[in-house]
Amino acid sequence: MAFLAIDIGNTRLKWAVYDSPHPGALLRAHGAEFLENIDKLSDGSWSALAPPDRMLGCAVAADAVKRRVEEQMEELWDVPVQWVVASAAEAGLVNGYDHPTRLGADRWVAMIGARHRMLTQGEARPMVVVMIGTAVTVEAVDVHGKFLGGFILPGHGIMLRALESGTAGLHVPTGDVREFPTNTSDALTSGGTYAISGAIERMVQHVRRHCGAEPACYMTGGAGWKMAPHMSIGFELVETLIFDGLLEIARQRFGG
Repeated sequence: MAFLAIDIGNTRLKWAVYDSPHPGALLRAHGAEFLENIDKLSDGSWSALAPPDRMLGCAVAADAVKRRVEEQMEELWDVPVQWVVASAAEAGLVNGYDHPTRLGADRWVAMIGARHRMLTQGEARPMVVVMIGTAVTVEAVDVHGKFLGGFILPGHGIMLRALESGTAGLHVPTGDVREFPTNTSDALTSGGTYAISGAIERMVQHVRRHCGAEPACYMTGGAGWKMAPHMSIGFELVETLIFDGLLEIARQRFGG
């Protein structure tokens, strides 16, 4: 039973085809497209794929973008389309958001993927789950799988563009991260990096205090590899965390 997983972020669409809808399934094919190019999927990278039997997607983009993806699928396959929406509870996670369905689907799916990963590695622990992308999200989950809450803050690019537009003489830099920056480019790059790491480390402190235990810490997202070396707290960098979550949700919904 071929399974197509789709992750639509703010910048790119990432997709993967597995041989079945459950964690640990064999990866058959995968790829990514910038959102401006998704209308070419049916004539491009998807054209050679065998028809999937099931599909599950996670999207933070507008409904119009999801519809464009659905149109590409309809040109090739007759497969039911399902998009994950955060709910009160699913796949072992309980949603503590004030309005559960307003929680971003990517945040929800990533936490489900992280919890499944943690439980396959050992005993249940609290978690801090971080996604580093266009925006940065920092989530707290207790040992029982309840989502306690999370931060949202601008990613590197947004921070730098805000400074560029609001401050005379500053331009988006190509600087390095330094402990003591001595030029403007390094100062901007370092400031953004340490602002993000500071928010993450503060959440780890909150979870330690609230749960009375050291959390398991996971990081994902397109820019996670840039952030990970500058953390003072150990994080497991998992590029596939949203796909891991989609596979676990698919196992619950479809079997496998």
